[in-house]
Amino acid sequence: MGEDEILNDFRERATTVYHPCGTCRMGPDIQSAVVNSDLQVIGIEGFRVVDASIFPNITSANTTALTIMVAHEAALRILNSLEA
Repeated sequence: MGEDEILNDFRERATTVYHPCGTCRMGPDIQSAVVNSDLQVIGIEGFRVVDASIFPNITSANTTALTIMVAHEAALRILNSLEA
């Protein structure tokens, strides 16, 4: 196998384990974030984001466990807001 064939083979087989994060970052204000600490989109009433896109920084491990924890916390906050 020549170098070109090796590179083509690599391109055909290579994949990524990239986990998109941070596209709707959580933070204190509209200048640095899209959602607040209650996962509400800043400036839009009744709209929340509950996934890995709220992470302000990408984790060094798989995002599944952290995303599940975020969803659990969001469910609790939503239930509490409905009871208030």
